[in-house]
Amino acid sequence: MRLAAAGNEAFAAASLAVSELLGCHRCGGGRGQDEELGIRIPRPLGHGPSRFIPEKEILQVGSEDAQTHALFADSFAALGRLDNITLVMVFHPQYLESFLKTQHYLLQMDGPLPLYYRHYIGIMAAARHQCSYLVNLHVNDFLHVGGDPKWLNGLENAPQKLQNLGELNKVLAHRPWLVTKEDIEGLLKAEEHSWSLAELVHAVVLLTHYHSLASFTFGCGISPEIHCDGGHTFRPPSVSNYCICDITNGNHNMDEMQFNSAGNISVSDSFFEVEALMEKMKQLQECRDEEEASQEEMASRFEIEKRESMLVLSSDEDEATPARDVSRHFEDTSYGYKDFSRHGMHVPTFRVQDYCWEDHGYSLVNRLYPDVGQLIDEKFHIAYNLTYNTMAMHKDVDTSMLRRAIWNYIHCMFGIRYDDYDYGEINQLLDRSFKVYIKTVVCTPEKVTRRMYDSFWRQFKHSEKVHVNLLLIEARMQAELLYALRAITRYMT
Repeated sequence: MRLAAAGNEAFAAASLAVSELLGCHRCGGGRGQDEELGIRIPRPLGHGPSRFIPEKEILQVGSEDAQTHALFADSFAALGRLDNITLVMVFHPQYLESFLKTQHYLLQMDGPLPLYYRHYIGIMAAARHQCSYLVNLHVNDFLHVGGDPKWLNGLENAPQKLQNLGELNKVLAHRPWLVTKEDIEGLLKAEEHSWSLAELVHAVVLLTHYHSLASFTFGCGISPEIHCDGGHTFRPPSVSNYCICDITNGNHNMDEMQFNSAGNISVSDSFFEVEALMEKMKQLQECRDEEEASQEEMASRFEIEKRESMLVLSSDEDEATPARDVSRHFEDTSYGYKDFSRHGMHVPTFRVQDYCWEDHGYSLVNRLYPDVGQLIDEKFHIAYNLTYNTMAMHKDVDTSMLRRAIWNYIHCMFGIRYDDYDYGEINQLLDRSFKVYIKTVVCTPEKVTRRMYDSFWRQFKHSEKVHVNLLLIEARMQAELLYALRAITRYMT
């Protein structure tokens, strides 16, 4: 996809408009209030695209290279905006290009579902995780493509066909291992308002895409857009000499310094954490070279890790009541994540050698929704294989062992097992604070806090933590897809 030519002029105009909007008397830009027209101009309430990442570490619009400028133009031309997700994902341009290409295809290119259905399904999926950021964006998009405003009053006002999708949305978001071929049959064989197979695959891909994107939004602390609720203020800066340009340029360290001084750990301690992790990777590689565990031992280690993953509490058990503007887009607000072996339940292990993305899911998606399987597959591969051969202050590092441990830990939490992987490596490479962060981002992203983000990999760069989030969301999306597509396959056979 190359939308750059179409989007360059619009992007340049938008950049200028944003610069003027965020300017001040001191720098000759826009003003907090236009004296001639009496118009109050909104100011950004937050400090850049992310609440977790200092804005000075995020690429400033206007200072990007040609490749990144083309990506920004693609994003602007496709979405009509340069959103905060793009501004954070651009730490990893190769992934961002694949992500934008996939999302553009899902939302705007030829496909089984009408455009307004696509955006409404995005709203339903994001609402399951109380992600008002994504809900707000897609409410605007839904209306822009001709969606009926009445549907936004609540799911009960949407067509029955979309209401019927609510149960699958709920289970896929929180307990995908419970999806059955009977769930699929119920949607495909409804007396009225039934789904076709192609429509259902399109819907499933959209649901999993937006569940995962909600994880990224919370995991990276994405700030609301300036035009959305919570993204702007009309109040002037509280300190008389505090210029709005300081906010856009990253000079906003007062509250950051207060937070960091209270929660900091010594640099030497976090330095030794990196060294210890490097040493563990070296030792594990040596053990791999010397001996290989039996299949029985490998299976046993998976079961141990699966049980231990249930003991990692993602966050406080208290459930926050979702806001009405989000919760009206889904039913059964009390339904959430529960570990698959709690309360006497036993869910059989999902063995990848029996049903995997490469051999089964990919071909099914591509057959029923042409080209999408290819796009998703490319995105999975980029996230999984992406490396700059660095770890914190170290260069020329083979990070494949660490990336595989993160990916397989997520699938382990979903009951998915690779029979060629030694799950004993996970406890060696992922410490408890990192596991808490991973489980929260993947299972209950609405509960992620800045303290969780700051507490893992304390010597690593923010770009490396964003990279972790790319692994988390793609592993999560693949896990959900595997359960849904396996159920569709079982229905078809």
